Amino acid sequence: MTSPEQGRLAGPLSMSVANLCHRLQPQVSARTAAGFAEVLRRLGAPLQVAVAGRIKSGKSTLVNALIGRRVAPTDIGECTRLVTRFQYGTVDRVEIVFTDGRKQVLPFASDGMIPAELGVDIERVSHIEAYLTNAVLQGMTVIDTPGLGSLDAASVSRTEQLLGAAKHRKEEDDEGSDELDDTSRNAVAGAEAVLYVVTQGVRADDQQALAAFTAATASREAGPVNAIAVLNKADTIAPESVEGSGGDVWKAATLLAEKQASTLKPRVADVLPVIGLIAESAESGGFTSADADALRQLAELDDDVLQTMLISADIFTSWECDVPAGTRLRLLEKLDLFGVSHGVEAVRKEPEITAGALRRALLDASGLEAVRQRLAVVFAARADGIKAAAALASVTALAHASADPAERQRVHDAIEVLLAKPEAHQLRLLEALTLVASGAVDMPEDLSEEVLRVGSNADIGAQLGKPGAPRPELAAHALERAGWWRSFASFGATPAQSRVAHVVHRAYFLIWQQVRDA
Repeated sequence: MTSPEQGRLAGPLSMSVANLCHRLQPQVSARTAAGFAEVLRRLGAPLQVAVAGRIKSGKSTLVNALIGRRVAPTDIGECTRLVTRFQYGTVDRVEIVFTDGRKQVLPFASDGMIPAELGVDIERVSHIEAYLTNAVLQGMTVIDTPGLGSLDAASVSRTEQLLGAAKHRKEEDDEGSDELDDTSRNAVAGAEAVLYVVTQGVRADDQQALAAFTAATASREAGPVNAIAVLNKADTIAPESVEGSGGDVWKAATLLAEKQASTLKPRVADVLPVIGLIAESAESGGFTSADADALRQLAELDDDVLQTMLISADIFTSWECDVPAGTRLRLLEKLDLFGVSHGVEAVRKEPEITAGALRRALLDASGLEAVRQRLAVVFAARADGIKAAAALASVTALAHASADPAERQRVHDAIEVLLAKPEAHQLRLLEALTLVASGAVDMPEDLSEEVLRVGSNADIGAQLGKPGAPRPELAAHALERAGWWRSFASFGATPAQSRVAHVVHRAYFLIWQQVRDA
């Protein structure tokens, strides 16, 4: 397996931070240098995306769908109480990582999943590393987390350690050691982006968890750059409970997701509806040709009979019909009533539909593709900026943890030189966006929305709030807004607002140059 240190950097910003770490390592203490080595390792690794949410929100099911393999246990067991990191490897294997640093290799269970019971004292387990040959993991490490809101305090603590880069329980090393101490370890721990899973009701602790999330330190809070949310189990929403749905389940889920997006913003870029169970079955090979045949049998039933059966799970499995009860139960476990109904409808529209085409129809109905596309836009396309910003926050935290004032100043000066370079402006913009999104800098609502728009979008038209507009109009608008923000920075803004305004002014000016020269 390629080691993270040998991995490819996400882009020029990551390269700049990596060069800074390499340059500073000989000039700092052994401990700080060890921290920089860990920052370099993480810079060379794929983007670390945590899948988080409340207990029973369907996180592990969604993880399986994203990976394309049913490998994360979804039933309550020892494994679901631990953080599990799914990353690319040339050989499939599971490693239990203990709090004292020891590792124990474990085989996958006979069904291809991580064993629900590990056969070790989980109080001594830090987390699980699962290495898989799946290509999707070459660009993104997916981290499955225990549910927040669980009664199991230890499980919640493990998740909070990941989301908030909380202190490891490992004892501090001797003062003279070049190993990372707790403070330094915190500075480089944690995921770099989060996919937050909610169900029908957004609760206070959902917002608290998002507020606590950091990419590397408390200075990297969740925001529209590094966090999106999904409304899972969208098929369980009662359409009549959502005004404007017209009785359509998916329309109701979409409207509810939009409402939740406004509740969770600016912590997340978006909230998208998804049906994790159907996505997992369709994407991980759970839906078989036998299941397709069972849907064909159901499609032959009288419509009134079928509609009655689809009223509830109990009626569906107990009703007398030609399809065996065991077969119906299996379909229910894989697709639930919504998926069964959708599958039957697809068969009735196209009686000769193949099992493969039926699987793709179910996958389309799950909403997973929209989630993947949003992940690509929000995370993958910005991986360089996200990773570089997280790494720079780690470098800053490592310097703050140093007991040597001269070392702190040396690192601070090096960071300022890096940020002064034109190509590093994206890092300034990400920093400004995070400050505004987290409320650390108070801005009028209309200006906050403008900062979020400019900083959260990759497309120039979307950044300017003029999608599809002709180039001359975009150029004129960018120049006009650049001038406005420069004036605001000089007249009327507080010192904190002025710092943000200068960054936004520069962003508009660079957009104007880009559009003009295109």
